Amino acid sequence: MATWVFCEEQGGAPSASSLELLTKARSWGEPAVFYVGGGSDDAFATLGAHGAASVHQLDVGDALPAPLAAAAMAELVGPDDVVLFGMGSTERDVAGRLSAVLGAPVLSNAIDLDTSGDQVTVSNEILGGTTRVVTAATAGPALVVARPKAFPAEPGDGRTPEVTAVASPDVGHAGSAVVLESHVEESEGPDLEAAAIVIGGGRGMGGVDEKWEPVTKLAGLLGGAVGATRAVVDAGWVPYSLQVGQTGKTVKPDVYIACGVSGAMQHLVGMKDSGMIIAINKDPEAPIFSVADLGIVGDVHKVMPALIAALEAR
Repeated sequence: MATWVFCEEQGGAPSASSLELLTKARSWGEPAVFYVGGGSDDAFATLGAHGAASVHQLDVGDALPAPLAAAAMAELVGPDDVVLFGMGSTERDVAGRLSAVLGAPVLSNAIDLDTSGDQVTVSNEILGGTTRVVTAATAGPALVVARPKAFPAEPGDGRTPEVTAVASPDVGHAGSAVVLESHVEESEGPDLEAAAIVIGGGRGMGGVDEKWEPVTKLAGLLGGAVGATRAVVDAGWVPYSLQVGQTGKTVKPDVYIACGVSGAMQHLVGMKDSGMIIAINKDPEAPIFSVADLGIVGDVHKVMPALIAALEAR
């Protein structure tokens, strides 16, 4: 059984999800990486540091990557192999196409993976994270899509992986689409998914600029990133890029401060694994308190200014 980790190059470097998956995969073997992008010595060295024994590189240029990557991977993946994907759009696209070509199901939303027995088993959560399900892949390659932050990305012993160039396959009309432009959304402050401290604002903040301002101010004082619930995003108070939850981003900071967040399951799924959760809500029965390590029952518009004043006075 061989293990493959799919990696799409981002900003000239391996994706964060691929490094998380490599860290997990090296615990049971010497994983191979299918790398989509121009590549570089630094990028390959980073993959090696996280456990990659070999790298198969496909440079698609301006072509839409998924059709070419799926066709190329279908020629490499064996019937007993394990193939790991993150939850990026290209990763899920490739997983679906590979599933169709190989006739193998995709086990999605994985939070854990076990290869110690005769079968590959995948754990995932359903019903808003309240129930864990364990599924076994019984036939064909195991195609697994893992949730962000399910595994920590930790470099191990440095190694130099063997790099092999993969020829771009002929996929006919499916390969005719090209990427004409790419746009990177501008943002200020720490990256939400990588921040050590996240200040999450909910509908209880009120939405008016002066009422939301304490969230950004507190984040600035603590050197943290701003997050938001789906209700806040749907109301147009902040952009979608700040949404934390099942249909947004998954965060796992050292500290998550939930301000005016009720604690709907959709939101909890994206932040409940944070190291320390501090909740501020005037409703003592709010679901957010069920996952909080420290709860403050009070009006968020009174508690936050007092907290900000205390921090500014230090």
